[in-house]
Amino acid sequence: MAGIKDLKALLSNIAPALDERNFVFCTFPEFDWNSMKHLNPTGFFQEKEGATFIITEQQAIDNNIKYESVYRLITLNVHSSLDAVGLTAAFSAKLAEKEISANVVAAYYHDHIFVPEDKAELALAAIHELQK
Repeated sequence: MAGIKDLKALLSNIAPALDERNFVFCTFPEFDWNSMKHLNPTGFFQEKEGATFIITEQQAIDNNIKYESVYRLITLNVHSSLDAVGLTAAFSAKLAEKEISANVVAAYYHDHIFVPEDKAELALAAIHELQK
């Protein structure tokens, strides 16, 4: 099933949901996947400086992994196309109006936005404003 490309349709069906867990971004300049796969990261990206893992704060604490900030995850439960134009710009602009940073991960079916833990409810309300 193909994702939605039309911005108006995306915004009217955005259906944001706030995950209950706290997440952190951590980096590993050198790592062995076999010794780290037990973390089962929510997100993973390999950069030239090292691997970035997105894991729960509790996983970081339990495994003595350093991190800087704590985030909450808002998932947009509309099936957006990877070729859609304007969705990221729309919610990024709305969050910027409220002075909320957004770390965005676009996956095959949905967009996922990591926002500062202390601004998560405000961010959710701001994204709901887009649906109106």
